[in-house]
Amino acid sequence: MNSAPPLDKQTPGPASQASADSRPTCTVTEITTEADFAHHSSSFPSSALQVLYFHAPWAEPCRQMSTVLRALASTYAAEPTPRIGFLSIDAEEVPEISEQYEVTQVPYIVLQRDGKTVDTISGSDVSRVRAAVERHAGKSNSGDPAKLGLPPAQTVTKKADSAPSEPLAPHSQTNGNGSAASGGAKNLSAYAPSSGDPATAPEYSSGQNNDQSKEDLQQRLKELTSAAPVMLFLKGTPSAPQCGFSRQTVSLLRERNIRYGFFNILADDEVRQGLKEYADWPTFPQLWVGGELVGGLDIVKEEFENDDDFLADYKAGERRNAGGPAAPHKQATPA
Repeated sequence: MNSAPPLDKQTPGPASQASADSRPTCTVTEITTEADFAHHSSSFPSSALQVLYFHAPWAEPCRQMSTVLRALASTYAAEPTPRIGFLSIDAEEVPEISEQYEVTQVPYIVLQRDGKTVDTISGSDVSRVRAAVERHAGKSNSGDPAKLGLPPAQTVTKKADSAPSEPLAPHSQTNGNGSAASGGAKNLSAYAPSSGDPATAPEYSSGQNNDQSKEDLQQRLKELTSAAPVMLFLKGTPSAPQCGFSRQTVSLLRERNIRYGFFNILADDEVRQGLKEYADWPTFPQLWVGGELVGGLDIVKEEFENDDDFLADYKAGERRNAGGPAAPHKQATPA
């Protein structure tokens, strides 16, 4: 798998590297533990904007996003009382934070102020990331974004005669698009159910012809099932499984310290229904290894009981593992 280069603690952006005689600029800080995250969050001014960047080493889109965020951070001056800060979080290594922010894909950006989420951007559209940051933190005050290779901030022009769009659930308010309106269709790529939602994603139209999209869905499922060497499709997340079978499967993998990617099938009904046909397996959870279906809970238990080396190649040493989200170009793009 391709690996995104890790962001070192307090990684300087291009502007701060190139202009030693200029005033200091913001940097991207790598968060490695829950305690580290709590320390930075508690010491940050409540009025300032925090940019939380969730990434994973196996997700190719994170490579570009890491570079872009370093460049974007360097366009803001480092002030005694900061108005913006950038934190980088490996979604697999610190899964508790990922699950706290309901991260089911990477790259995933959360903008928060005073501990409250004000915006989210899923996927690798860097122009949307820049637009969201500037919308909530104001224009940069150090360096020239264009000279650093940053794309122009995306703007959306709303038709005068169009009706206002309905607000989405808080956790999918922007869904990587900054707007719920797209030709009258709703983008469900980052949809996740809340307590008041139905058991599956609402049946909003994707805005595409279903006959034409079936082939695309098949390709998406093929890519998604091999998004990580070991992929678990479950109801809920590893920290909050929504069924007993999913909970037991997570326990089996955790007990053996297996590294794996995960996909919350409750967050995407197309994947949930499509995977049943694609795998010819009607129930969840489903465990996939190397792009091939292993099976559900009973088969996974049987494999572990009969083969001590089952999944031994995917152990994570002594580090605790709770799984990681799937890459956005496989998970987040509607079929």
